[in-house]
Parts: sequence; structure tokens; C-alpha cells
Amino acid sequence: MVTSEVTLPDRIDSDIDRLVEQDDFLNREQAIEELLSLGVSSHNAAGESEEELVDDVFTQAVDDQQDPANHQDDQL
Repeated sequence: MVTSEVTLPDRIDSDIDRLVEQDDFLNREQAIEELLSLGVSSHNAAGESEEELVDDVFTQAVDDQQDPANHQDDQL
């Protein structure tokens, strides 16, 4: 694992402390790692073209609207 040193604004540092204190994360290291991962994932998703995003939303909407009667065998 790579170790990096960053300088954070006081507000961000306080937010991380608060999240750890609220038991959203086990410790600061886990909080920082997960929050950075979410930021990178969000940034990558923002890089998708609008057409790709529309296709993904359309596909998900169609999948969500499938007739449950067609999947009765899955529930038996």
C-alpha cells in the first residue's frame, strides 16, 4: 500500500473526525481511504458521456420494470 501525505483544510479534518466519532468508520485511516475512493469513483463516473449515462439509466429503468410474473420460477 502506498503512503501519501496531504494537507487538509481544518473543515475537512473536522468532518473526518466527526464521521469517525459517529462510528461511520472504524478509524481515520479507513475514513480517508473510503472517502478518497468514493471521490475517485464519482470523478470517473462524471467523465462518462451523457449518452452513456442515459443508456445506463434507460437500461436500469427497463430492468426495474420487468413483470414479476415472469420470474415466478426464481421465487419457487
